[in-house]
Amino acid sequence: MKPVSSNKPAATRQTTGSTPIDKKNDIRFLDDISNNPRLAATLPDAKNEKKETVPSNEPVSSINTNSKATALQIKYGQLLGTDAEQVENTELLKSADDWYGTRYRMGGTSRNGIDCSAFVQAVYLTAFGMTIPRTAYEQYRVANRISATEMKEGDLVFFNTTGGVSHVGIYLRNNKFIHASSSKGVVVSDLFDPYYLKRFLGVGRIERPIGTR
Repeated sequence: MKPVSSNKPAATRQTTGSTPIDKKNDIRFLDDISNNPRLAATLPDAKNEKKETVPSNEPVSSINTNSKATALQIKYGQLLGTDAEQVENTELLKSADDWYGTRYRMGGTSRNGIDCSAFVQAVYLTAFGMTIPRTAYEQYRVANRISATEMKEGDLVFFNTTGGVSHVGIYLRNNKFIHASSSKGVVVSDLFDPYYLKRFLGVGRIERPIGTR
């Protein structure tokens, strides 16, 4: 898909399945982000978090073995490439970890198989007590768009994998996010992975339960 030029009227409509996407209200597609330094620069560079990153010449499992970190913190410290005691949002991680390794199934909502948006929906309900829409596109529509440089734990990251807003995950830290991958199931991935970097659309934040005031 060619990126939409900001100099052209954004009146065209695109569909994801049967749901129209109004380009006037949606952010630009960033399919060529990997070839555009200015766009790639909007993502936080992992190099800026050197203090949290485990040195490459020292195994993660050997870091802070005498700390009081929990097994969950140690696990996600390894997955996120950071010190276990820096892993703080345990409610979010507990909810996400309950699904870790669950296989992917389109339309699935159970331990026998789950898709990306159902995973996000389930984690938001248990971690934050928030009921959010079912599909990635609907989640994108209700989320407040924010800059990728302002991402924090719990924000939603959106991708164009099959056309339009077709994939969603939950940002953790160190440019890592957890999601239901169609090939690996629920897993932690890196935003700088070429596959996801090329298909990255943007970041959304849901700060209150849908339907409340």
